Amino acid sequence: MSKESDISKKIEQYEKFLHDKLEVDLKQTWDLREKIYEEISDYIKLKNHIELIKSNNLKELKTMVDLGSNFYCQAKIPDTSYIYVNIGFGFHVQFTLDEAIEFINKKEISLQKKSNQYTQDIAKINAHIKVVYEAISEILNLQKGEEANK
Repeated sequence: MSKESDISKKIEQYEKFLHDKLEVDLKQTWDLREKIYEEISDYIKLKNHIELIKSNNLKELKTMVDLGSNFYCQAKIPDTSYIYVNIGFGFHVQFTLDEAIEFINKKEISLQKKSNQYTQDIAKINAHIKVVYEAISEILNLQKGEEANK
């Protein structure tokens, strides 16, 4: 009887580790990677807009600006030779269009490296989850084997 309770406790420990640690870590890492993907997407959109301004040789521009929560207003940009880019930590830097594209290209590479690291972390966590499931399965198979021998 005590052997069965030991096995039950061991299974509970594995399940607790699985649910309280591994699945939480997986979700957090997944969310972090999604944020990186969103940031990459935003930089790609910005680069496309800059290239559109350059290719059409636009000196001024009328546009719609998202003020937040999908609330838009009209804006007129009288001089498109400079652009302010959010570089992180609440800082915005004034760039020429070429400088902005150069910065965006470097930022994309940096963000892609981060997303690759998160992808590797997700794969490791998934592997750990699989190992825990296999361990639980082995314990249950051993328990069934012992019951069959009785």
